[in-house]
Formats: sequence, C-alpha cells, structure tokens
Amino acid sequence: MKTKPAAITRIVSAFPCAPPRSPRPLWLRPCLALLLAANVTTTVACAKGNSPNSASASASAVPNPDPVAATSTPPQPWAPDNAPLPHIDAKRAFEYTREVAAFGPRYMGSENHKKLERYIVDHLKGDQVEDDAFTADTIEGKFPVRNIIAKFPGTKDGIIVIMGHYDTNYPLRDIGYVGANDGGSSTAILLEFANQLRSRESGKSEPGKKRDGYSVWLVWTDGEEAVKTWSDADSLYGTRHLAEKWEHDGTLKKIKALMVMDMIGDADLNIDRDTNSTPWLLDMIHAAAEREGYQSHFYARQGPIEDDHLPFVKRGVPSADVIDLDYGYNNVFHHTAQDTMDKLSPKSLEIAGDTILETVHMLDQR
Repeated sequence: MKTKPAAITRIVSAFPCAPPRSPRPLWLRPCLALLLAANVTTTVACAKGNSPNSASASASAVPNPDPVAATSTPPQPWAPDNAPLPHIDAKRAFEYTREVAAFGPRYMGSENHKKLERYIVDHLKGDQVEDDAFTADTIEGKFPVRNIIAKFPGTKDGIIVIMGHYDTNYPLRDIGYVGANDGGSSTAILLEFANQLRSRESGKSEPGKKRDGYSVWLVWTDGEEAVKTWSDADSLYGTRHLAEKWEHDGTLKKIKALMVMDMIGDADLNIDRDTNSTPWLLDMIHAAAEREGYQSHFYARQGPIEDDHLPFVKRGVPSADVIDLDYGYNNVFHHTAQDTMDKLSPKSLEIAGDTILETVHMLDQR
C-alpha cells in the first residue's frame, strides 16, 4: 500500500550543540547561525506502494502533481469558534479495528473480502448507501472491486468526502497478513464517523433530518493496494474508477474537500504532511488539531505520498492524505505479518478521528 522510498522531510527542533548547562548562553549565537544556514530539515520522498520489507517492493519518488495547489482558492482565515469540540468513541473504533483484522487477509476477490463488505454494509443499515462496483483488469487477472459509499445529506450545497480503503495487500495473501493498521484502522474510523454523523452531536436529532452543514460522504475504497508492484497502473483501482465516474456525472464539481484516512492507528502516531495534498486543507487540518490539543502529532515530516487522493488531486479536487507512513522504527511493520493489533492504540484513533471531525466542522463554517 505504501512505500518509504528515499525522501520525507523531518523537521528538527533540537539544538545539538547546546551544552546541558551553562552559566551564560555563549553557544546560542553560533548554533542559531548554523541552524539557519542548514535550514534544519532533512528531505525524504514517500510513495505509497509495497513496503521495502515485502517481496515485491516498489520505491520511487513521487512528483507533485500540483494542480490543486495551483488552481484551488485558499479559504479565508478561520474565525474563533466556541462550538464544543467533537470526540469520537475511541474504544468503539478500536474494537471495530480488531473485528476487521480478525477477518484475516482481505484482498480483492477473497472470501474474507466479501465477509468484510457485508460487515461494513450491516453497520450502515438505515443510512443512504450506494455501491460503485466494477471489474478491474489487472496484471494478475480480473478482480471484482466495490467502493461502498454512505451519504449523510446536509443543508449546504456541497460535499465533504472522507475515504479509507478496506482491502489488504494481494502479494502478501499467504503470509497471514491482516493489515490491522493498513486497511483495518481506515475501515474502522469511517464506521465510527458514520456513528457520529448519525448522532445528535452532529445536529441530526431525528431520522431523515439533514445535518447542519455540507453533505458528508464516507467512502470505503477498494483496490487501493497493488496486486503485484505499485505503479500508476497497478494501484488505486477503486479511486481511479470513482474519480472518473464522478468527473463524468458532475459530482467532482460539488466536492468542497476530500480527505483520505490511512494507517492512523499506529500507537506512535505522527501524521505526515503530504506535499501532493492541497496546502490550505492541510493547514486547516493542522488548525483543527491545534484546537483539539493534538498538534504535536502532525507534520513533523513532509514529502510527496501516493494514496487514494491522487486521482482526485489530478482532477483539481481539494484533497488531503491523513497518513502516518512511518509504522514502527524505519517503517518495519508496514506490509509485513507484524501489522497487528498490538502495534495500535485507541488514543491514535481518537487523535485522528477528533481532528478530522473538527476539520469537517471548520469546513461547514466557511
């Protein structure tokens, strides 16, 4: 699903030449000069594909498509807001993650994948649910692909889309790979968002009543993972199809913001600032994190990442990838049989979930 090739920017905030104690800070001036000259950053490039730890690794720097950064209009600065901050039920979201991982490998076309489809749809009973189903012709043959879309209508003209993939990696199907974080956490957080969007806290006090704000569409995306080696042609099957469909039927023009949730369960959560994403939307997400008191978990690293948002970025949709692409030391757990529940934390789901719900609130106020 994702690789860590050669370059994400890590921002350094320490003074390596500072002594532990000093009666007078004589070291400060040369240190500051050194830090300014070096710009205190290290650059990395992140591409979403197969992990270097997997048998079919892909590692390539990703050029910034940049149409969104060039054409989208940044919102006005967000005003102070006294509305109560949103909070997900993190324990419930974590239990969803556990239940999803318990299905085992969930690659396209597998029986476990079908079981998970039913599990998701069963949790959406009473909601407005649509399918985007098709057959993907891949290097490994034909696979059924099904994007599941739950729509929560709003009073404002426009749509906020939140996505997360539910499939697991096909090349890892025989090693017991369950993708607790990579596929499990994204599936679970969207189920919890559905709970919140139904609740009174989101302004929907009775069945059929519209939420006070934009419509919110939750999309469980399929076929995000490569079936052999990550490339433009072998990845993002579900979202490439959906972006083309929405472009043709006019939906893309109605989307105010699109956010992808991916690998957000890591107990050591640090969301990357993806330079393929829309800058103003990334800034808004960070502002939402500050409101929640979670800003230390965001944007210590930056660089370009390939994920389910790219087909929409390329079509000019304001989009953001919400992802921690450093899963374990040197990404050691990514795309391995070690991607299991013991590496995850309810608190991380809470941080990511609360922040994105607050971002939705901020978008509603525009």
